[in-house]
Amino acid sequence: MVAFALVLAGWTAATPSRAADLECKMTFRLAGWSVFYQTATGSGTVRCSNGQSMNVHLRVKGGGITFGKSQIDDGVGKFSGVSSISEIKGHYADGGVHAGASKSAGARVMTKGNVSLALSGTGKGWDLGVAFGAFIIE
Repeated sequence: MVAFALVLAGWTAATPSRAADLECKMTFRLAGWSVFYQTATGSGTVRCSNGQSMNVHLRVKGGGITFGKSQIDDGVGKFSGVSSISEIKGHYADGGVHAGASKSAGARVMTKGNVSLALSGTGKGWDLGVAFGAFIIE
């Protein structure tokens, strides 16, 4: 039993520990249009549980069978799989079916490697279609 405890202690000491995942949230605004090609731009602020914060520029680009114009005023993004605020920047894979008119609300989940981003928000506009592309945080 003592030998087993020593082996277990040695194994756990040799296993690299991963830094605790940060809780990071983003508030944002985003506006754009689509006629086969989809584009949108916006800005936001990311705040993490360790006190770090960062202002970010947002872009959406892609294409598909999509038409519309929309604006998100009160967007919220929640990141998971983040160990440093610097990991939030980059291209997130995005795709989905969308339809809306006048005031609407929506949610999406997208990934970039091990980092996931869940977006939700309310806004206005009209849109209809199927689109694939990228959600880019700079």
